[in-house]
Amino acid sequence: MNDRINKSPVSAREGKVYLDGVLVADACKFSAKFTPKVWEGKTLGERGTNRRWLGYDITGSIEQWKTTPLYKKKILEYIQTGKTPEFKIQGISEDKNSDFYVNNGGSDTVTLIGCVLTGDIPLMELDTEGDVMKESVEFGAYDMV
Repeated sequence: MNDRINKSPVSAREGKVYLDGVLVADACKFSAKFTPKVWEGKTLGERGTNRRWLGYDITGSIEQWKTTPLYKKKILEYIQTGKTPEFKIQGISEDKNSDFYVNNGGSDTVTLIGCVLTGDIPLMELDTEGDVMKESVEFGAYDMV
């Protein structure tokens, strides 16, 4: 008899994304990354390299099927006011059948504060070979909770 137990890693398909508290119902991909700013230096007589975190950067992206003019509205507000639009973005992973969910008391959540769009923001796309429109935006965040 085989005593092997199936492992249940987290499914990337089970989750939600919220933008300023509103569910991005048409989201199809979300990622968030923390990148430490690292100082490196050597000391006389030591062969190894010393390292220390001096800061960080939080970046990510949201990909979604285009169903609202949200980003276009934010661009127009910026053009009219000159004020950089900021968002609060929350990602929730909630695969109830995963080992992570069972062993850690439920879903995994990250809330990013002061998110500013940093890359190209799609305004419109037309294509005779196309199917449906998909938007992908990149952002940088100030902080996380």
